[in-house]
Amino acid sequence: MFLSTWGLLVLSLGVVAENGLNGWLRYAPLSDELRQHASSLPSVIVALNETETSPVYMAGKELQAGLKGVLGHTLGLTHDFSASTNSTSVILVGTLAASNAAVKHNVSSLSADGFWLNVNGSQVTILGQNERGALYGAFEYLSRIAQGDFADVDVMSSPSAPIRWVNEWDNLDGTIERGYGGPSIFFGNGAVVQDLTRAAQYARLLASIGINGIVVNNVNANATLLNPDNMDGLARIADAMRPYGVQVGISLNFASPQTLGGLATFDSLEPSVISWWTDKTAQLYRRIPDFAGYLVKANSEGQPGPLTYNRTLADGANLFARAVLPHGGIVMFRAFVYNNHLDPADWKADRANAAVDFFRHLDGSFLENVIVQIKYGPIDFQVREPPSPLFAHLPHTKTAIELQISQEYLGQQSHLVYIAPLWKTILDFDLRLDSKPSLVHSLLSGYAGVVNVGTDPRWLGSHMAMANLYAFGQLAWDPARDSQLLLQAWTRLTFSLDPTVLNTITSIAMASWPAYENYTGNLGLQTLTDILYTHYGPNPASQDNNGWGQWTRADSTSIGMDRTVSNGTGFAGQYPPEVAAQFEASSTTPDDLLLWFHHVPYTHKLHGTGKTVIQHIYDAHYAGAQTAQDFVSTWSALRDSNASGTNIDAERFDDILFQLTYQAGHALVWRDAIAGFYHNLSKIPDEHGRVGHHPHRIEAETMSLTGYVPISVSPASTASNSTAIIVADGAIRGEAVAVLDGVESGVYDIVIGYFDVAGGRAHYGAFINDEPLLEWIGDLEDRLGHAFSTKLDGHSATRVTVKGVEVKKGDVLKVIGIADGGERAPLDYVAVLPLGVVD
Repeated sequence: MFLSTWGLLVLSLGVVAENGLNGWLRYAPLSDELRQHASSLPSVIVALNETETSPVYMAGKELQAGLKGVLGHTLGLTHDFSASTNSTSVILVGTLAASNAAVKHNVSSLSADGFWLNVNGSQVTILGQNERGALYGAFEYLSRIAQGDFADVDVMSSPSAPIRWVNEWDNLDGTIERGYGGPSIFFGNGAVVQDLTRAAQYARLLASIGINGIVVNNVNANATLLNPDNMDGLARIADAMRPYGVQVGISLNFASPQTLGGLATFDSLEPSVISWWTDKTAQLYRRIPDFAGYLVKANSEGQPGPLTYNRTLADGANLFARAVLPHGGIVMFRAFVYNNHLDPADWKADRANAAVDFFRHLDGSFLENVIVQIKYGPIDFQVREPPSPLFAHLPHTKTAIELQISQEYLGQQSHLVYIAPLWKTILDFDLRLDSKPSLVHSLLSGYAGVVNVGTDPRWLGSHMAMANLYAFGQLAWDPARDSQLLLQAWTRLTFSLDPTVLNTITSIAMASWPAYENYTGNLGLQTLTDILYTHYGPNPASQDNNGWGQWTRADSTSIGMDRTVSNGTGFAGQYPPEVAAQFEASSTTPDDLLLWFHHVPYTHKLHGTGKTVIQHIYDAHYAGAQTAQDFVSTWSALRDSNASGTNIDAERFDDILFQLTYQAGHALVWRDAIAGFYHNLSKIPDEHGRVGHHPHRIEAETMSLTGYVPISVSPASTASNSTAIIVADGAIRGEAVAVLDGVESGVYDIVIGYFDVAGGRAHYGAFINDEPLLEWIGDLEDRLGHAFSTKLDGHSATRVTVKGVEVKKGDVLKVIGIADGGERAPLDYVAVLPLGVVD
């Protein structure tokens, strides 16, 4: 079975269109000029294992396919070490134990999964501490060659942590929680899918960045995954991924002994429960001898757990740890435990306190094969958070950091956000344990990345989002790596070695996180999205006055969470003394975390710029939105300046242009919604007179309407002038007409703001003097992967633009909408913009 799967992978390198399926493993042909440097290419590959499910065997096949793709040479492949011992033109790949070549080099410092890569002319030696390490070394060599690097090297590389896993949030029905790249590649209709080709392809990508484990199902787990048929299916997934050294694990539903097993209890200290889990675990290991272990979410967001029976969280973790221990498995126990029914009227209540409150007294009580998995920040994958202080409270417990590659709060892959620089702020943060250097990454035993790939050929629903998966694996291997250099390596492998392409993607991607932070939520306010609905578009009012605890405490005079010890929730005091002292005072708290730790008047001045808080909010949102506009022009210039030499195929170029254009429009929705909300709340004007001022817009409800009727929008700040129009009930077609008698004759960009909601595919047409300008369909749900809304709100608000339209004073502008299903062809405004003006 696996040989046929791998054959498809090799074939895809040559014949599949550039749709993103191969990610950074395209092995695109190098230029003739670069190929000249490959004159000393070895003549044969020796892979020291002929078992087809072996990672060493796969390393040989990968080397053969990769070199053929990059250099056009097909090297012979053998598994006979003795036949090659006298050769000076060979790529030798295998384990240290399998090769006496190891004695020629001091490799004793390699840890598990580590490798030695030695390139000396036409002699290439790739030896792993284990079989996975050999495969990782092969991918490292191919990465260098694919980037045109033929230099001799002598590298010994070991991972920073033994646990480097991805967590998929796939459900048995094929849906994916917080998944933006299509349905599951693992599950459908309550079972494991039959065709696991994509699972093998995914394992290949993961192995190439050093990932050694995967949890294939949602942390909000379905107990029926432990049915015999589904355990058989899990074994098939493991078979597909095993040749790439990726071990399979699963998430558990804590109450399974009761809901699936029919026991009266799921108490972690009850003998019948212990026996049930011991038996289920043995059944899994009989099917999957290298089963990785369990991931457990317990007593969080309504999930069952040990606290249900007044047991400790350590009791719950150790229940599973004892079950997997005889088999060599581990338990990843999530520290994401908190009360989601907090009282917002309680000034001292703080969700951020939860992880430390629940876990610090348990340090040292977890078994050796338990790793406490801690989200990087105290809340939930926000655009800016301080590191979780729990990393400082578990010196006698193994911990892993949980990072989210899937952009739940960061634009859901419909917005470009390169997240590695954000992760670096956490990994490189000095917690100052015992007043000594204590970088977060130095305290870790593992890394867990929430990925949520789907059946979309782009895996994550966006070509550019794959940079985050690539960077996660590279940082898990070595957290000291530079995020920009990682981005550039990914760019060369994914797109082109062309310097213009490299510089363009570098400039856009490195600006993307600061821009997104600026136009969503800054100063530590978190991502001001709708936390009660899709977690996508803007809705700052949703943050407060609910039990979820992601509060901003914004009122008419002041804003921010008071997390000080002296007057607030005490969260700042959860850090070691030096860090706690820094965060306790607003004067020493960094501006970008000011409102995370302090409740201040809108007129409070930032010590970095001297601006007031409210003016910074206005300025940042306008600056961030402008940067998003610049992404479009910067990307478009690739085609304009180097049409035949960009080395980016039209399919991917246009797809990225479409997404960047959408992002630019939605960034303006964010800008206007957030700036407008705080303007209305504080009543403090913008010094530059921008907020709420749109001189070039014609509000849809003020146009001459036929078949259209006005409708209020909620949140009000997500629509221009709080109001939109929709085709009336009982009607199919609507017209909105405006006479442009206030516009001087000239060339303009025509912008139409509308709402693209789930539940229909409305048709639109725009006309000047009955001459067609543009036709389009409200079909973004078919073209983008983010969570869509059925309402007129910040999630569905968007716009289209027609550039360079010649307009005469008095022309008649008409927009026609044809409703479809639940989408009533909603319109918000029309803007007639002078060239170069961003409305």
